[in-house]
Amino acid sequence: MGPARQDEAFSGVTEEELRKRLSALKIEHRDLDAAIDALKASGSTDQLQIARLKKRKLLLKDQIAQIEDYLIPDIIA
Repeated sequence: MGPARQDEAFSGVTEEELRKRLSALKIEHRDLDAAIDALKASGSTDQLQIARLKKRKLLLKDQIAQIEDYLIPDIIA
């Protein structure tokens, strides 16, 4: 992983563990997308459930971005 980074959010977590977590988050994000589409396609009128799924999906997207930012350092050209 190169030099140790002092990012408190991921201290004590290995790169392998982060990559596994990232993979699991991406799968869950995809599954939520499919669930939202299925609810809409079925004509569901449960807007609260759809809103909750969308909110969870956004939280996952933020977590994915945070891990990716940590794993892929910015390269200043």
